[in-house]
Amino acid sequence: MWGLLFVKEPPLSHGEEVKIVWRMTGEGPLTVKATLPDGTAAKLAWGPEEHGGSSWRRPGQEWGTGLVFPKRGCWKIELTRTRGSGHVWLPVR
Repeated sequence: MWGLLFVKEPPLSHGEEVKIVWRMTGEGPLTVKATLPDGTAAKLAWGPEEHGGSSWRRPGQEWGTGLVFPKRGCWKIELTRTRGSGHVWLPVR
């Protein structure tokens, strides 16, 4: 699993949509879920949208997502396919 964040400048800010392009190996459609340890969920503004081609070379198929993190914290983003899963933690201020 690879993630490419499109942000004006780090760190990520709560309340603003961030585009993240994902590359993930495995099989089947991709689902994306982002939560805080207290159970708060981020809003998936759009996606995942499968990309047909790209100049970003990493293993696996590529998808784009738009996420809005409603509050500050360390967010767990979980990606799941029929065969394959992974997660990453992202700090949001």
